[in-house]
Amino acid sequence: MIRTISFALVVLAASGVAKAQDQIIVTGDRRPQAAETAPASITSIGESELGIVGADHIAEVLSRAAGVNLHRGSGAEHLTAIRSPVLTAGAGAGSFLFLENGVPLRSAGFANINGLFDAHHELAERIEIVRGPSGALYGANAIHGVVNVIGPDPAETFSVSGEIFGDTEDRYKWKGSVSNAIGRHGVYAGVSAVSEDGYRDDAGLDQQKATLRHVYDGDAISIDTIFAVDNLEQETAGFIFGRDDLFDRDRRRTNDFPQAFRDAKSVRLQSTITAPVSERAELRVTPYARWNDMDFLQHFLPGNALEENGHWSVGIQSAYYLDRDRFALIAGIDAEYTEGWLTELQEGSSVFSFTQGLHYDYDVQAINASGFVEAQYELTPRTVVTAAARVDGAIYDYNNKASSGANGRFLRPADQVDRFVTASPKLSIRHELSNRASVYASFARGARPPQTTDLYRLQSNQTDNAANPEIIDAIEVGSRAAFGERISLNVAAFWMEKRNVFFRDADGFNVNDGKTRHVGVEAETVVALHETLTLSSAVTYAAHTYQFDRNPLATPGVFNENISSGDDVDTAPRIVANTRLEWRPIAPLRFEAEWRSVGSYFTDAANDHSYEGYDILNLRAETEIRAGLAAFLTLRNATDALYAERADFAFGNDRFFPGETRTLGFGLRFRN
Repeated sequence: MIRTISFALVVLAASGVAKAQDQIIVTGDRRPQAAETAPASITSIGESELGIVGADHIAEVLSRAAGVNLHRGSGAEHLTAIRSPVLTAGAGAGSFLFLENGVPLRSAGFANINGLFDAHHELAERIEIVRGPSGALYGANAIHGVVNVIGPDPAETFSVSGEIFGDTEDRYKWKGSVSNAIGRHGVYAGVSAVSEDGYRDDAGLDQQKATLRHVYDGDAISIDTIFAVDNLEQETAGFIFGRDDLFDRDRRRTNDFPQAFRDAKSVRLQSTITAPVSERAELRVTPYARWNDMDFLQHFLPGNALEENGHWSVGIQSAYYLDRDRFALIAGIDAEYTEGWLTELQEGSSVFSFTQGLHYDYDVQAINASGFVEAQYELTPRTVVTAAARVDGAIYDYNNKASSGANGRFLRPADQVDRFVTASPKLSIRHELSNRASVYASFARGARPPQTTDLYRLQSNQTDNAANPEIIDAIEVGSRAAFGERISLNVAAFWMEKRNVFFRDADGFNVNDGKTRHVGVEAETVVALHETLTLSSAVTYAAHTYQFDRNPLATPGVFNENISSGDDVDTAPRIVANTRLEWRPIAPLRFEAEWRSVGSYFTDAANDHSYEGYDILNLRAETEIRAGLAAFLTLRNATDALYAERADFAFGNDRFFPGETRTLGFGLRFRN
C-alpha cells in the first residue's frame, strides 16, 4: 500500500501546481551546461537541498535521486546501485565512477567498493549523478553511472561559515570554512569532522577531511587548484544473523566482530588550467596526483584475514572545446600512471578452505591512456545530434611477491603482464517539443578493464577463465518537461545488457562470465501544491535479471548457487522511491518530511531467500534565529521502524545490517 501511494504522489506531482524551478547546471559533458539541454539522465542535488538533509552519510543524499540505491554499511561504508543491483566485490568497485571536482577519487583498476567515503561531500556545493553508461567522456568504471561531488567556489567577498551537530546516538559533527577574493585570486579552506560511538556495540567512527582551493583568474589563463585530505578510523560492526536478531531491539545492536576495523587515508591534488585558443575555442588541462592507503579486517569472511592495500597515481586530463554556430566539438586525451599494492594475511587458525597464513602479497604497476571525441550538430533549431567515442587502453604489470600456486581457497598467479583495450561509443538525439519540453534517445556502450583484484586475487576454481573486460550496451529514451510555470517532470526508460560480469557467489567463490539485463523506468517530479508547499518525488521501477545458467554440480566446491536465466539478480529491488514534502509557512521556517521506500528483493542468486524491503520516514526542520545564524532539527526514522539497510544470504545464513532506530538530532549553522 505504501509503495502504491508513492507512485500516486508522482502522478499527483505531474498534475498539481507549482512555481518555476531555477535553472540547474550540470557537468555531464565535462563542462557546465543547463540540465535541460543534456541528452542524458542527470540529477543535480544543490546546496540548499544538501543543507536541509545535513547527511550523516552520503547515502542519505544520493537516495533522493531516481535510479540510485545505496546500502549504508558500518560507519562510513556503503555499497552502491545506480540502474543496477547493489553490487559487491570487484563489480561494486569498478562499475561506478566516483569523482570529486571532475577527477576520479581512485585509479581505474584500483577502485574501492566504499569509494565515496573519500569525497568531501559534507562541504559540497552540489552533487551530480549521471545514470547509465558514461564511458564515452568519462572512461573506465562509468559502467552504470557517475557520481561527481563538486566543492564550493571561493567567495567574491570575505565569508566564514560553521556548523555543529549532535544527536541521540552520540554522533557529533562539526565543519567550517573561510573564503575570500583578493584581486585576481580566490581562496577557500574547509574542514569537517565526525565522531560517533556507533549505533551498535564497538562500532565507533572518527573521520576528518580538509579541502584547500586557490583560483587565479587572469586575462589569458585561469588556474583552479584543489588539495584534499581524508583520514578515517572506524571500528566496524559486521552482519547480524537471522531475522529474530533483526527485529529484537537489543540484539540488533550487538556486534559479533568487535575486533573488526577499517583505517583509511587519502591525499589528492589537482590543478585545472584553462586557456582560450580562439574566440570560440578553449583548452583545459588538469594534472593531478593522488595517494591512498587502507587497512581493514575482513570480518565478513570466515578467516577474518587482514587486508592492506593502497596506490599512488599521477595523471592528466585534457580537453579541447570548440563551439560554432551549429557545431560543437570536445576532444581530448587522458593518461595516468599508478603503482598499487595488496597483502592479505590470516593470523588465526584455518577455517575450512580459508587457510592460516599469507593469502596474497603483490604489487601492480599500471598505465592507462585514453582518447575521446564528442561532436554535436544542430540539425534544426530544435534538434541536436550528438556522437561520441572513447578508446581506453590499460597495461597491468603484476609482480607476485609470495609463492605462486594454490593455498587452500587462494590462488596466487605467477608474474604476468595484462593488456586491455576497450571502446565506449555513444549516439544521441535531442528534440525540443517547445521551449519547456524536450525528448531524447540514446545508445551508449560502457566498458571497463577488470579490477586488479579480479585478476590477481584469485581463488582455486579460477584456473582457465580469467576475468575479461566488462561491457554494457544501453538504450535510453527520456523526456524533460515543465508544465506552466510550476511543474517539472523528468522521465526516462532504459534497457541495458551486460556481459563478462564478475561477482562473488553465496559460497564466496568468484564467477567470471556472467550476463545480466537491466530494464526500467525512472521519474523525478517537482510540484508546489501551494506557494508554501512543494512536493518532490524520485521513483524507479526496474527489473535486473540474470541472462545465463549456472549448474552448481558442475563447479567443484559450490553447492548453493543454482542460477537460472531470467531469475532476479540478488539485492535488486524492483521498486525504489523517495518522496519529500517541503513546507515553508513563513520566511525563516522550513520543514521537510521524507518518505523512503525500498521494495522486496532476493538475497541470493538462486532466488531462494528474500527480504521484504522497508519504508522509513525522516522529518527535518530549520529556522533562522537571527541574521546569519540558523538552528536545525532532524528526526530520522520517525516511526522507529526495525529494518535492514542491507540483507543478504551467504555461507548458509541470512545476514543483515540493521538500520538505525529513531534518532533525534540538533544543530546550529552560522554564515556571515
